[in-house]
Amino acid sequence: MKDRFLVTGGAQLRGVVNVSGAKNSVLKLMAAALLAEGRTTLRNCPEILDVPYMKRVLEGLGCQVEINGDTVVIDTPAETSPNADFDAVRKFRASVCVLGPLTARCGRAVVALPGGDAIGSRPLDMHQSGLEKLGATTHIEHGAVVAQASKLRGANISLDFPSVGATENILTAAVLAEGTTVLDNAAREPEIFDLCEMLKQMGAKITGEGTSTITIEGVEKLHPTEHEVIGDRIVAGTWAYAAAMTQGDITVTGIAPRHLHLPLEKLKVAGAHVETYDRGFRVRMDQRPLAVDYQTLPFPGFPTDLQPMAIGISTVAQGTSVITENIFEARFRFVDELMRLGADATIDGHHVVMRGVTGLSSAPVWSSDIRAGAGLVLVALCADGVTEVHDVFHIDRGYPNFVENLQALGATIERVSTTDQF
Repeated sequence: MKDRFLVTGGAQLRGVVNVSGAKNSVLKLMAAALLAEGRTTLRNCPEILDVPYMKRVLEGLGCQVEINGDTVVIDTPAETSPNADFDAVRKFRASVCVLGPLTARCGRAVVALPGGDAIGSRPLDMHQSGLEKLGATTHIEHGAVVAQASKLRGANISLDFPSVGATENILTAAVLAEGTTVLDNAAREPEIFDLCEMLKQMGAKITGEGTSTITIEGVEKLHPTEHEVIGDRIVAGTWAYAAAMTQGDITVTGIAPRHLHLPLEKLKVAGAHVETYDRGFRVRMDQRPLAVDYQTLPFPGFPTDLQPMAIGISTVAQGTSVITENIFEARFRFVDELMRLGADATIDGHHVVMRGVTGLSSAPVWSSDIRAGAGLVLVALCADGVTEVHDVFHIDRGYPNFVENLQALGATIERVSTTDQF
């Protein structure tokens, strides 16, 4: 059985939606619980498919994990297995974040090369290189990355690119290394800051989080903690662009607006009225959006995870937009699906030229990843008739209560099951 969405176009989304914890943070925080024996409690966790996926990974390593609504409780044993379950790991990309904690805690890690969204190549070279500079040996064997170290020692590490995943694995290994690690060209995403905050609550000594240079002074032992996950800026950004695309009025709560500074500024340029508050923002659009150019970059640049929303709003905008993808080379594949709906697009390498149209028509479309799936739904809300969006399990991996939230905002959308094969 495969679920699909039936999306009826024409609604102007209006209302209030609350954002829960960040997918790109909670999975890494769950992995960090491996660093300390005892009970770690995470609150404000999103109810998405990837959380049970990570639960399965941790249970395969010897932890006991309980999910109760938005709370995840992880009991980490004195000794954990270094071998991450192949079937569990290959389901989603974030599973690779157990590599650093296992190497630090067990002296060995065997983690299958991860699966996840089909958005392009995401090699582990920088992950491996960082661990090797800390004193580990690494290699790929039988479809898994193997890391081993009798003792990790602090080092000066400079990343070729501010990779979020590499930053996370180096951080979670260095906190238990002997001596001081200085990580240059580190990722600056809010989710990195959130991870550092939790590690510090566990007893780690970290400075410079939120900047491109993070300093970690290794400690002998960490202790479990309780931590509240930051709000999901990508989900919040999705609702912001939904308001602008449908010429609606949406207030989003549970998020720090500074984490979405550039995406909200782009909406202002497109003609939206944007108001920000301490823990939320409001986006109101009274006209057809104006064309705006976008290029994805590491934080604080425009997020690659919001690139489908940038393409989506460009589909219905007045004028021509150029969207440049600098992070993942295969992220434009969902543009072919937009063209089924009548989008006017030309792909040229890592650029796509979108010429805004005034009319879109419904058609069956297929999600290729989490954000592309959400982007297709938003564009379907601007089309006439009923659009079928298939492979919506991708959306379920990143958006809690997606259909229910859309319905509350005034959308006509229905989840149905089908046995058809496409």
